[in-house]
Amino acid sequence: MLKQVRQARAAFSMLNPDEVRKKAFRPIDIGLVASNGDGYAAMENFLAPAGLPHEDRIGLMEQIHRAGDQSAPDQVDLVFYQPGLENPEGTYSLDPVDTAATVDAILKNHDDLSLSLARQFPAFRRPVVEQILHGVARENAMFAITTALPNLIPSFIELPWAIGEFASDTAFLTANQVRMAFLIAAACGKSVGYKEQVAEIVSIAGGAFGWRALARELAGKIPLGGGLIVKGAIAYAGTMVVGKGLEYLHCDREYSAKDRELVYQQAYERGKSVSEGLATNRS
Repeated sequence: MLKQVRQARAAFSMLNPDEVRKKAFRPIDIGLVASNGDGYAAMENFLAPAGLPHEDRIGLMEQIHRAGDQSAPDQVDLVFYQPGLENPEGTYSLDPVDTAATVDAILKNHDDLSLSLARQFPAFRRPVVEQILHGVARENAMFAITTALPNLIPSFIELPWAIGEFASDTAFLTANQVRMAFLIAAACGKSVGYKEQVAEIVSIAGGAFGWRALARELAGKIPLGGGLIVKGAIAYAGTMVVGKGLEYLHCDREYSAKDRELVYQQAYERGKSVSEGLATNRS
């Protein structure tokens, strides 16, 4: 027990909510180029929806700049062009009716801006939260599998904040879920930190040993390495269940037992596929 406590402390010492806050609160300025007022208005409504509280929308509109605005900064972070206009390399054509491809391209090319984009511009929120969920779930599956293989530990390239061989999988998975809680709260425009999210952190810590016991029990009953896949799949699915609960919480949506069951079933199947790929690469 004392060893587990020490490992948990070591794992949690690697978390830095201040870093998350710094990324999330970085102001984003966006430039727009259109041929007419309707084109500008459509892009502005995508970035600052009319349904936002008045003060929030006014604040966002101060970060959105039409071409030629005298108040525009010398440099902006992103530039959107009205569909039909030729956009130079490094800028994006934004069709407000079909934004998925543009949003995906921006998040792929500007990973450093993803958290601040999600916090400030609602259109980016759900895609960024999905990235966080699947990214952390994959890390946890990787760690669960790796700690079950002899003489292998995750590299710092694959898990940049991994704390190495002195951390148990329970400590790592729990701390990584708390890190996920910080990221999701930041992306959803909520307060970030240990004090600010104490109820979420207690809930995550309380459920950790249950997931660990389930994974250990099932993995031990499946021969010929199959238990390794189960262990990774449970780590993946358990992380997704926690993450979806946090997303629903911050969106003021009810997270019913049926919702949790569906999330777990779908995530477990995806987790098996992810785990099979990870185990194959490491064998």
